[in-house]
Amino acid sequence: MYFLSGWPKRLLCPLESLERPLHIQTDPQRAFFAVLSPSQLSIWYCRPSVLIVSYKELSKAAAQFGSYKQAEWRPDSTMIAVSTANGYVLFFEIPSARDKYLYEPMYPKGSPHLKGTPHYKEEQCAPSLNLEMKKVLDLQASITSLQSMLEDLLVATADGFLHLVHWDGMTNGRKAINLCTVPFSVDLQSSRAGSFLGFEDVYIRDMEYCATLDGFAVVFNDGRVGFITPMSSRFTAEQLHGVWAQDVVDGTCVAVNNKYRLMAFGCANGSVQVYTIDTTTGAMQFSHKLELTPKQYPDIWNKTGPVKLIRWSPDSCVVMVTWECGGLSLWSVFGAQLICTLGGDFAYQSDGAKKDPLKISSMTWGSEGYHLWVIDGISSSNMKPGRDANSKAQQFGILQFQFIKSALTVNPCMSNQEQVLLQGEDRLYLNCGDATQAQSPRNTSAHSEHNHSRERGPFSDGSLDSQGLSTLLGHRHWHVVQIHSTYLESNWPIRFSAIDKLGQNVAVVGKFGFAHYSLLTKKWKLFGNITQEQNMMVTGGLAWWNDFIVLACYNLNDHQEELRIYLRTSNLDNAFAHITKVQADTLLLSVFRDIVILFRADCSICLYSIERRSEGLNPTASIQVLQEVSMSRYIPHPFLVVSVTLTSVRTETGITLKMPQQACEAESIMLNLAGQLIMLQRDRSGPQIRDKDNNPNQRKHLPFCAPVVLAQSVENVWTTCRINKQKRHLLEALWLSCGGAGMKVWLPLFPRDHRKPHSFLSRRIMLPFHINIYPLAVLFEDALVLGAVNDTVLYDCLYTQTSAREHLEVLFPFSIVERTSQIYLHHILRQLLVRNLGEQALLLAHSCATLPYFPHVLELMLHEVLEEEATSREPIPDPLLPTVAKFITEFPLFLQTVVHCARKTEYALWNYLFAAVGNPKDLFEECLMAQDLDTAASYLIILQNMEVPAVSRQHATLLFNTALEQGKWDLCRHMIRFLKAIGSGETETPPATPTTQEPSSSSGFEFFRHRSISLSQSAENLHSKFNLTKTLSMPSGPSGKRWSKDSDCAENMYIDMMLWRHARRLLEEIKLKDLGCFAAQLGFELIGWLCKERARAAHVEDFVLALKKLHKDFLWPFPVIPASSINSPFKNGKYKTAIGEQLLKSQSADTFVNMEMDTGVSNTPRSRSWLGTVSCSQRELDTVSSHGPHMQDAFLSPLLSKVFLIGDECSIGSATDLTETSSMVDGDWTMVDENFSSLSLTQSELEHLSLELASKGPHKSQVQLRYLLHIFMEAGCLDWCVVIGLILRESSVINQVFSIMQSSDIDGEICQNIKTGLHAVDKWASTDCPGYKPFLNIIKPQIQKLNEIVEEQVQPEAFQPVNPSKVPEQANPRAEESRTSSSHGTNPQSDAGNSSASRHEEDKAKIEDEDSFQEGSYDCVVS
Repeated sequence: MYFLSGWPKRLLCPLESLERPLHIQTDPQRAFFAVLSPSQLSIWYCRPSVLIVSYKELSKAAAQFGSYKQAEWRPDSTMIAVSTANGYVLFFEIPSARDKYLYEPMYPKGSPHLKGTPHYKEEQCAPSLNLEMKKVLDLQASITSLQSMLEDLLVATADGFLHLVHWDGMTNGRKAINLCTVPFSVDLQSSRAGSFLGFEDVYIRDMEYCATLDGFAVVFNDGRVGFITPMSSRFTAEQLHGVWAQDVVDGTCVAVNNKYRLMAFGCANGSVQVYTIDTTTGAMQFSHKLELTPKQYPDIWNKTGPVKLIRWSPDSCVVMVTWECGGLSLWSVFGAQLICTLGGDFAYQSDGAKKDPLKISSMTWGSEGYHLWVIDGISSSNMKPGRDANSKAQQFGILQFQFIKSALTVNPCMSNQEQVLLQGEDRLYLNCGDATQAQSPRNTSAHSEHNHSRERGPFSDGSLDSQGLSTLLGHRHWHVVQIHSTYLESNWPIRFSAIDKLGQNVAVVGKFGFAHYSLLTKKWKLFGNITQEQNMMVTGGLAWWNDFIVLACYNLNDHQEELRIYLRTSNLDNAFAHITKVQADTLLLSVFRDIVILFRADCSICLYSIERRSEGLNPTASIQVLQEVSMSRYIPHPFLVVSVTLTSVRTETGITLKMPQQACEAESIMLNLAGQLIMLQRDRSGPQIRDKDNNPNQRKHLPFCAPVVLAQSVENVWTTCRINKQKRHLLEALWLSCGGAGMKVWLPLFPRDHRKPHSFLSRRIMLPFHINIYPLAVLFEDALVLGAVNDTVLYDCLYTQTSAREHLEVLFPFSIVERTSQIYLHHILRQLLVRNLGEQALLLAHSCATLPYFPHVLELMLHEVLEEEATSREPIPDPLLPTVAKFITEFPLFLQTVVHCARKTEYALWNYLFAAVGNPKDLFEECLMAQDLDTAASYLIILQNMEVPAVSRQHATLLFNTALEQGKWDLCRHMIRFLKAIGSGETETPPATPTTQEPSSSSGFEFFRHRSISLSQSAENLHSKFNLTKTLSMPSGPSGKRWSKDSDCAENMYIDMMLWRHARRLLEEIKLKDLGCFAAQLGFELIGWLCKERARAAHVEDFVLALKKLHKDFLWPFPVIPASSINSPFKNGKYKTAIGEQLLKSQSADTFVNMEMDTGVSNTPRSRSWLGTVSCSQRELDTVSSHGPHMQDAFLSPLLSKVFLIGDECSIGSATDLTETSSMVDGDWTMVDENFSSLSLTQSELEHLSLELASKGPHKSQVQLRYLLHIFMEAGCLDWCVVIGLILRESSVINQVFSIMQSSDIDGEICQNIKTGLHAVDKWASTDCPGYKPFLNIIKPQIQKLNEIVEEQVQPEAFQPVNPSKVPEQANPRAEESRTSSSHGTNPQSDAGNSSASRHEEDKAKIEDEDSFQEGSYDCVVS
C-alpha cells in the first residue's frame, strides 16, 4: 500500500527564535501546515516547504495566556484556533494578500514556460499571507482537546465540559454541555436512560469527529473510550447519547477513518484497538487490533509504552502509529503491518549497536499521503538555549518522510490488472519493465531492438491479455518513469494513475487535466492547449480500454460532469475526444470488457457500453447508456464506497456448464462498502425468453437481485475477465485482500466430468489463507501474488566523525522498495483438503501441474502441515497429514516431494512424516524401479539416519550397482564415499605414510601441474613401459591412495569387488567405450586389474564379434575398397555404411596424423607448448629410444581426464591440433588444412583423400581407441591390442604386438588365441567385409611369423625361468632390441595411406619388412 522512500528531510527554520516546535497540523486542503511553539505560530507552504508567516506572542500576553498547546484549522482554511495552557482559545484570521507571492520561479530565456497560463501563480509560488489575532476566548479551565466539526469548534475542558463554539458568531454561539448529563449505554437499543458517567472528575482527554458516522469518538481521562452521537440535529446535552466500548480501559488517544467508518483507540499497553459502529444496534463493535508480535519484534514488542499518536492517511488507506518510547509504524486499514521502525536497520547500527528510537511529539500527513510531517522529540529536546555550534538551534526538528503508494489506494479500478503500479509525488514505479514490447503483436517488428532484455518464461502464453511471467516477476528492480516536469509544475500532486492491460502505457491525473506516457516510445503526451487541461478536473479516476483512456471529470467552464474518452494515438485535445454529459458527480469508474461502470454521488450505478468506431483518420469510441441501478437504499453515504467492479462471477455454476457463452458476461456488481464486500447478481429467476428479432443492442438488460454481503474487512478485490478452460478454478475465482487477516478466495466448485452436482454442495466456497507479503496484484493463471516490500540500506559507516552523528543519513537507513511475489496455491489446496473437498483440490492441482514451481507447491503444503501437526502440544483429533500424503501420491513427483520435505525438516519429525507417507525403504525401492536414482540417493541419507548400518549398506549397494549400470558417475563417486562412511564412521584420519602408488594412478589433473614435461621424457617412458615384464611387479590390487585409507580395509575391498565385477561385465559384453569412461570417471586402476584378468575376462573369445562391436561402439566406419583397385559388386554396396557416409560429411579436412611409433599415445592432444616438437626426425627418435629404461610415471594421467571425462557432445580439440609435417601417400605437400581448395589435386589423389576420410571414425573415437590400446599394451592383453590395431588399420601396432610375443615369454594360449582370431577375421573379411583385405594382406608376413612362434611354444614348461624376479634382466635387452627395430622400421609417415589403394599398402609393407630385416632382428621372415 504505502512504502517509505529514501531518507527523511529536515526543514530548517529561517527565524532567529530559539523556541522548539511542539505541534504540527496541516490545513484541510493540505496546501499549508501550521507549526506551534510555546509562544509562536508559523504557517508554512507545503510545496516548496517554505515558511510564509510567523506570529510571535508578546511576553506580557504570553505570560497571561500560557504556552501554546494545540491548533485546529477552519474547514475553509481561513482561520486557525489555538488553545493555550491557561485555558484560552485564540482565534487567528489568515487574510490572503491578493496576487502577492513570496517566491517566483525564474526560467531561462527562451524557455517554453508561459506565464499567462491560468492558475499559474498559485501553483508555482507560495502565496503571501498575514496572521491577525481576531478573538480571545477564556474558558477558565485547562483545555484538553480541540476539534473542528463542520461550522463549529468543539472544545473539551478538564472540568468535564464540552463547549460548542461557532467560528463566526463566537460571542453568542457558545454552548457548554456537562458530560455528567450525557447518558451512556452499551448500545442504542437499550433503554434511553443509560448510565451516566457518574464521576465528578471525568473529562475528555482526546476526541475526533467522524463525518460518516455523524458523531465523535472520545477517550476519557480514566482510560474508557466511547462514541457520542447527537440524536437529532440540535446539539444539546439532552440530544446527545453515548455508547461504551466495554473492553477498553486504558485508552490514550483516538483517530477516526471516515471512509471505512473506523475508530482507532490507542491503549496504554501499546496496542491499537479498532472499532466500528454496528449499524443495526448502534453498539461499538470490535473490528481488529494493531499490535507488534513477539515473533517479529522479540526485544521490544512489550516495551513500547502507551500509544502516543494515531494518524490516518488522507486517502484513509493506512494509519501511522507512534508510541511514547518512540518509533513509527504503518498499518493498512484492516491491520496488515507495512513498516515499523522499531526493528531492523532503523533500530540497529551497522556494527550492531542499538539506536535510540525516534521520539515523536506530533505528526501530520501531507497532500495525497506522499509526505508525513513529523516533529522529532529527540532533536528538539537536545536543543540548548545558547547560540553555540553554528546556530544549531535553527535546525528545528521538523522531519519530512517521503512515501510512494500503490495506485490501488486511489484508483481501485486497477484491480483487474496483473501489473503492480506504484505512484510517488513525481514518478511512477512499474513492474513490467522494458520488456513489455514483445507482448504487442503490432509493435514487435518496429521495436525489436528493445526485446533483447526480455527472457520469456516457458509458461507465458503471449496472449494479449496476459503478460509473460518473466516480465512480471523477472528481477527485484522497478521500471521507474519520471512524470513530465511541465505537467507536474502546474498540476502537483498526482492524484490518480492507471496502466493498460499490456503494461505499455500509463496515464496520470494531477490537479487538472491528465497526461499519458508510452513505454515503447519513451514519450509523454500532454495537452497542446493548456486551457483545455486547466478546465477539466478528473473526479472519479481513469481507466484504459484498449487504446482509449476513459475518465470521469468536471468541466470547470460549463460546470458540468462529463465522461470523456481520448484516443492514445491521436494528439491530446478535446477535438479528438468523445464527451458524454453525466447527471451527478462521478466518484468511481471502472471498465469490464466493453462496459464502463460509474458510481455517482447520488449512490446510483450507471452502466455504459463502449464501442470502437473507425471513422476518418482517427478511430473514435462511442458510448451508450445500458442500465442504471439505484443503491441509495443500501449505501448510507456515497463516500463510503471504496470500489465498484463488474465481474462475471455468479453463484449458480450450473448455468455456466449449460451455457458457456454466458460465462464471460457481466453477471454481477461487486461493491466494497467501507470494507464490506457486497455482491449484486443479475436476477435470472424470471422468464428467460428473449425476442430474437430484437436488435441485440436494444435488448432489455436483466435487473439485479438484492445485494448479498460476501465478506468483511475487505481492502482490495481482484477478478479477471479472461477465460481459460484449463484453469477455470483460478480464473473464475474472486480474490480478496483482507489486511491483517490475510487473503481470501471465493472459489467456484465444479462437478467432476459434468456430472450432476450434489445438492448439498454449495457452488462456491470462501477460503482464507495467509501470505507473507502485502498483495498488490494477482496473476490468475500462474497462481502467484505480486507485491512490494520496503527494504533498507545502512550508510552510517560513511559518517564516522563525531560531528556527523546528527546526520539523518546516520540516524535513519536509506529506504528502498523491492518487488516481491509469493505462491498461494498450496494454501488453497490445503484448505480444500481440510474441508474434505479432495476431488476439487485434485482438479485444481492438475490444472496447475504444468507450472514450473508446482513441485515446490506440493513440498510447501506437506512441510507446513508436518511442522504444525508434529510440533503440536495437544493431540490432533483429525490430523491432515495422511490426507495430504494421499493427495501427493496422485502426482508423479510424489517421491521427490517427500524426500525433499524430509531433508528440509529436522530429524525429530521424520517418524511422524514416514508414518503417514510410507516406509522409506519401500519408497527407496520405488525410486529404483522408476530409475530415479538421484531421488533414491536422497532416500539413502534418510535410511542411514533411521536404520541400522547393515540396512543402509544393503540399499547403498543396490543403488551403487544401478548407478554403475546407468553410467551415473557423479552418483557413483558419492556412493563410494557413502559406503566408506558407513564402514568407517568418517572419523579416521588418513594414514601418515603415503601408500604405494601405481605408475598410472596419478589424478587426471596432476599432469598439468608439471607442464614442462619434455617429449624426450615422455617418449622414453613410452618405450620403457612396453617392457611387458615390468607389469609383473605392479601391485595386484587397486592402489590405496585413491581412497586415502589402507587398501586392506574391508570396506575398500567391498567396494573394489563391486567395481571389479562391473569392469568384468563390461569387458565380457565388449563395451570398451563404457569401460574407458568407467575407469576414467571413478579412478579405477584398469592396468593392474587387467593384468590379473589377462587370461580370464580380458581374453578375447571372438575376434570378429569384438571387431564389429568396436565399430559400432566408436562409430567407426567399416573400410571400403577404392574403385581404382577393384571393380567389385561391393563398390558403393552395403558395406559403405551410413555411418561412414555421415562421417565423411562431418569430418574436417584436416586428417589426424599418426606417428608410427610403438603406439599412438603421443598423438593425443597436448598443450601447445610442445606440439611443434612432435614432428621430430627419425634420427632424434633413435637417440630418444637409446636413453635406457628410465620410468616416468606421470604419462597416462592427462588421458584419463581428456579422453573419457568429457561428454560425447564435445570434441577433444580439432584435428588441426595435431597436423604434423606429414607426407600423404605419394604427394609432395605437407599438410591438409583450410587452404585445401587452393591445392591442385589429381583425380586419384582426391579419391585417396575421400577414402581416407570415409574410413576414419570421429577424432574423439580415434583418441579413445589409442588410449585403450596403450592401456592394453601396458597390461599385456595382446589379443585386445590386435583387435584395436585391426580397427585402426595400423600395421605398426600389429608389428609391435608380434615383437613383444617374440621377445618375451608369453603364455602359449594367448598366441594361439591371436592366431585363431586373425584367421577368423581373415575368413570374415573374405566373405563379408572386403575392405579389410588390403590391410590383412599387409600384415600377412607377421601372421606367418606368429604361426612359427606358436609352433615354437609347444616346448615343455620346464624351460621357462622359475624365479620371476630375474625376468626383467633377461627380458630387457630383447625388449630394447625389439623397440629399436620397430621404431626404425616405421617411417615418420602417417598411416593415411593404410586404407588407400592396396598398391601403396604393399609397397609400404615391403619397406617395413626390409627395414626390420636390416636391423638384424633374429626372427627373419621372407615375404
